[in-house]
Amino acid sequence: QVVLIESGGGAVQAGGSLRLSCATSGPIWSAGGLFWYRRAPGKEREFGASIDYKNQITDYAESVKGRFTVLRDDPLGTGYLNMYNLKTEDKAKYYCKQDIATTGSGSYREYWGQGTQVTVSS
Repeated sequence: QVVLIESGGGAVQAGGSLRLSCATSGPIWSAGGLFWYRRAPGKEREFGASIDYKNQITDYAESVKGRFTVLRDDPLGTGYLNMYNLKTEDKAKYYCKQDIATTGSGSYREYWGQGTQVTVSS
């Protein structure tokens, strides 16, 4: 069973920084892209950042561009979301998602972390 474990959330003041981690465990044969999403209370889930299956090409939502950085140790390793200059509007529960194949002949499917809460105060 593949499990994604998120950590690194917490409470910070505006302008502060956090690093979120997305550790994976289980029988991972191959991994595709890593995606970070967030959902604020009363709002729909929104895309935040991603890195492609080759661990090279990144993509960011306009709202976080220039402040957040997504990376992985390697495509099978721990993923991260480095967040700088946090704003109050960044307050949300953050989720990581990875596309993973558990066998060499298996299909890729989405695996989600449990989420980690980020709170930003003014």
